[in-house]
Amino acid sequence: MKSKDIRKEFLHFFETKGHLIVDSAPIVLKDDPTLMFNNSGMAQFKEFFLGNGTPKNNRIADTQKCLRVSGKHNDLDDVGKDTYHHTMFEMLGNWSFGDYFKKEAIAWAWELLTDKYGISKDQIYVTVFEGDKGDGTSLDEEALELWKQHIAEDRILYGNKKDNFWEMGDIGPCGPCSEIHVDIRPADERAKVDGKSLVNMDHPQVIEIWNLVFMQYQRKADGSLESLPAKHIDTGMGFERLAMVLQGKSSNYDTDVFQPTIQKLEEISGIKYGAAEKTDIAIRVIVDHLRAVAFAIADGQLPSNTGAGYVIRRILRRAISYGYRFLGLNEPFIYQLYPILKAEMGDFFPELVKQETIVTGVIREEEASFLRTIEQGLSRLNQIIEQLGDSKIIPGDIVFELYDTFGFPADLSRIVAEDHGFTIDEAGFETEMAKQKERSKKATALVTDDWVILDDKGNETSIAYDNTEADVKVTRYRKVKNKKGEFYQLVFNQTPFYAESGGQVGDKGSIVSANETIEVVDTKKENNLIIHFVETLPENIEGVFQAKVDISKRNATTKNHTATHLMHEALREVLGNHVEQKGSYVGDDYLRFDFSHFSKMTEEEIQLVEQKVNEKIAEALPLIEKREASMDEALAEGAMALFGEKYGDKVRIIRFGSSVELCGGTHVKNTADIRLFKILSESSTAAGIRRIEAITADTAINALKDAEKNYNDVLVALKTKNDALKAVQSLLDENASLKKQVEKFVAQQASAEKATWKAAIKEINGINFLAIKTNLDTAAAKQNAIDLTNEIENALIVVGTNDTVKPSITISIAKNLVADKGLHAGNMVKEIAKHISGSGGGQPFLATAGGKDVNGLDAALVQAEEFAK
Repeated sequence: MKSKDIRKEFLHFFETKGHLIVDSAPIVLKDDPTLMFNNSGMAQFKEFFLGNGTPKNNRIADTQKCLRVSGKHNDLDDVGKDTYHHTMFEMLGNWSFGDYFKKEAIAWAWELLTDKYGISKDQIYVTVFEGDKGDGTSLDEEALELWKQHIAEDRILYGNKKDNFWEMGDIGPCGPCSEIHVDIRPADERAKVDGKSLVNMDHPQVIEIWNLVFMQYQRKADGSLESLPAKHIDTGMGFERLAMVLQGKSSNYDTDVFQPTIQKLEEISGIKYGAAEKTDIAIRVIVDHLRAVAFAIADGQLPSNTGAGYVIRRILRRAISYGYRFLGLNEPFIYQLYPILKAEMGDFFPELVKQETIVTGVIREEEASFLRTIEQGLSRLNQIIEQLGDSKIIPGDIVFELYDTFGFPADLSRIVAEDHGFTIDEAGFETEMAKQKERSKKATALVTDDWVILDDKGNETSIAYDNTEADVKVTRYRKVKNKKGEFYQLVFNQTPFYAESGGQVGDKGSIVSANETIEVVDTKKENNLIIHFVETLPENIEGVFQAKVDISKRNATTKNHTATHLMHEALREVLGNHVEQKGSYVGDDYLRFDFSHFSKMTEEEIQLVEQKVNEKIAEALPLIEKREASMDEALAEGAMALFGEKYGDKVRIIRFGSSVELCGGTHVKNTADIRLFKILSESSTAAGIRRIEAITADTAINALKDAEKNYNDVLVALKTKNDALKAVQSLLDENASLKKQVEKFVAQQASAEKATWKAAIKEINGINFLAIKTNLDTAAAKQNAIDLTNEIENALIVVGTNDTVKPSITISIAKNLVADKGLHAGNMVKEIAKHISGSGGGQPFLATAGGKDVNGLDAALVQAEEFAK
């Protein structure tokens, strides 16, 4: 059965069981502070398990794009080494939200696997939870009895808390689970060794393919369990593993999920998959990582140096490194695999088709950049090895610096070290890695108490679009600790505060009672709850408060948000309809807008965009808003749906004239409220992605006032009333003339000094040697040294510039001395530059070094003479 048919059969099967089939959520979670990536099928349904939202249907099924490369669920280090772990994978799942439970989940799983997919019953093993004394839980006898109706009891195994109790996190919904394992070993091997002894033993051919989670408990902050008011089903089946089983393969990578890209990589590299273990691992890493990176970029997450972007860059660089080290690929190659991936998965995941240009452009640019980094790292590492000399051990902190600062893979450092007969200080490297992990852990450490529920019937709704003040009551609160200290999170029965979302920052403000005023420092959304951050807990937590949004910040943010809509439309008009939003930040101070475009904007284009936005502002276009529109209605009105965004059944349409967008942010009532729009900068953030930063309203007006004042100050300094350009040009002409005079003087001085230097040359062991200090600049000193070397046979010239700020040393050696006596200017200058607290290098016949301590020049020149002796 082809993989495409396997996916279709799963979804069709559960559709016949009354399940609503929904699309996969984006792989990158933009508005969930608890998760960086969608790492499981249930992630997009968390709010339903927590009781903070109502699903479209109590029965749902889908296939979810998942990424497990950070945090608790991290498979990155296993990828490539075995044949069944992946970074990005599909999770086939079916869910019940307070509807059916264990009986149906077990029966349907058995029916699908054995009747529809035709997996032999004597290859299947299942597990049930054996209980845990610490939690006070016992054997899951209900699941055990249900499984006995379908499978022989000797194929039902008991699993401990680690294997058979699933938890969303340290706190939250959880419950026992039943795993389904399949033994795909050949019949003769199965006859020799019972498969039950290999379950959960990391055997590559006795594998778990499906986990049925029976969500029936809530894990509290103190570690105790309490029963949920409603019981849920959450299942997840590995699509790639299922394909391996149904296609009779012994490896996920032998299935049609991966084989087309593997074959393309064989063509590019000239290396066959199956030829050697090292190259096989490299090929598996590359084709796996391609999927993770491609889907992340298509969903809007670009590689970067922070957060989720850093993780994506790390995955891509890991793939590039494997290609470079084991397949001999030193030119960009991964982007060439993308068309194969698109052809295989684009029908079901249309973002791969829509975003092809962006994805391939970004990957190609990242490859080229990292390959340059590798070459630079190799050069730096070779220098370090030369400097270390006979020690034969590269310090661990140096290897870590190359890895952490420059992105140079530690494995590559090991290989280079071995090639030179060196080793690296593994203990030192691991110590530095541990320090980094601890720093990262401390930076993100968050301890969250349980919610204290004051009103479990509160509506907890947002009224932020229509209000900036309201009377509110706290419905729940909890204490949170991080590296900055303790603070509290409050939820109100209704709130005028806008929660951070869609690039727009959360509101700030206060809640006020008769006795106190509590500052609200931020507002965010988590699992469909609007959470208000405060540093202190109100004394009368059950009282009524007046919630007040900081109106000045809200208004400034709102103006910037509407301006992004107007600018988006203007960019499409000026640059073309290929322009799409790829990210944004909307605060009260400025706005940032990332968009797809493949060249730097010209000044004329920037000015035209700015002009078009200001024209829309001058038109005083009113806000036309539809809050409960269907997606079909929105698309019919011309609103753009952005890839990487998750939309509900109902969407909000924001229209200003011909600008129509789906948006959940706050906006002005009329474009005239914005007053003025000014672009500050236009730059590149990645291949095919440009970024504009801009300001509006008072910030823009004040910026123009400041610019005008600066211009007037320049006029005064130039002693002109209005023609600054003419005055500046006059200064430039005068400066150019003076520069020529200075250069002529320096050349004359250098020529005169050269004659003096020539007379000071002395013969040492057949070498015409000169070591001298000069007041010339580095460039003139270097040229004199080169000229003398060309004019005099067997010359070794060492010149130190007597610059108190940045002294330098130049060494020039006749090429015949390099060949006959083995002299090397680069090595020599590295050694003597230590006297001036400097470093440098170069070729065997010419090298330079810069330093900080001019007082060390004499000692450096004395040591230089030793090389001639």
